[in-house]
Amino acid sequence: MTSQGSALKRENIKVAVVRIEGTNCEEESYLAFKRLGADAEKVHLKQFTGEDVVASEKRELEDYDILMIPGGFSAGDYIRAGVIFGARFKSALRDELISFSNAKKPILGVCNGFQVLVEMGFLPSINGKVTDIPEAILATNDSNKFECRPSLLRVEDKSKCVFTRMYDEKETLIFPSAHAEGKFVVKDKDTLEKLKKNGQVVFRYTAPEGTDVKYPWNPNGSVEDIAGICNPEGNVLGLMPHPERVFHSHTNPDWTRNKDRKGDGRLLFESVLDYVEEEF
Repeated sequence: MTSQGSALKRENIKVAVVRIEGTNCEEESYLAFKRLGADAEKVHLKQFTGEDVVASEKRELEDYDILMIPGGFSAGDYIRAGVIFGARFKSALRDELISFSNAKKPILGVCNGFQVLVEMGFLPSINGKVTDIPEAILATNDSNKFECRPSLLRVEDKSKCVFTRMYDEKETLIFPSAHAEGKFVVKDKDTLEKLKKNGQVVFRYTAPEGTDVKYPWNPNGSVEDIAGICNPEGNVLGLMPHPERVFHSHTNPDWTRNKDRKGDGRLLFESVLDYVEEEF
């Protein structure tokens, strides 16, 4: 972090949206940051590792202020969702990723990106350390099929997460879900209790009445309706539904009845840029 008075200007905040074969949400993710004035760039993983690229294409992770891993089906979701992307990323850049996170720089994983962060051990990170063995998993949906629908989310705990600074606590949002493996499951009850005690549960699926959150309001069967979590420090966030797909008001499913409502996902990107502007 920089000293007081040397905060980054919005146009100088460098954002890397990392892709490999099979990711398919990098354009919307890139545009979410770009439209808010940040210096966003779509970066292939090989540009960080130096494989099959010329010198001018090589990139260094430490040069960026925000890292985002977007949705899609990286490496075809073979073995299980996110595991190949996570293994490639972590094996080549583990130390750089840990240094990035330890510097309190924000990392966002959406849908497939959430799966990648869990597979790499960056989430839940219950004890504040990256784990070699995942503490959780995004398992196959209870419906055993791909679920693509608007999901109601409740902002559960915004006390530490840098991505929810501009939302109200307990605010209800509409983000679209689009996944086949989104059931959040932790390794044991103790991990779940620590996750809640640490204030790491950021988003939960909810229903119009706010109670009895059954399918399809919980589209995958996640434990305790958990849709998104952060690390104990609040700078790493993973969530299954897609905020980048509701950036504009007209991308809300109810926009014709509420034309003055901003896209519900926009404030997530505004929040993290605001954090970086203040802290770096």
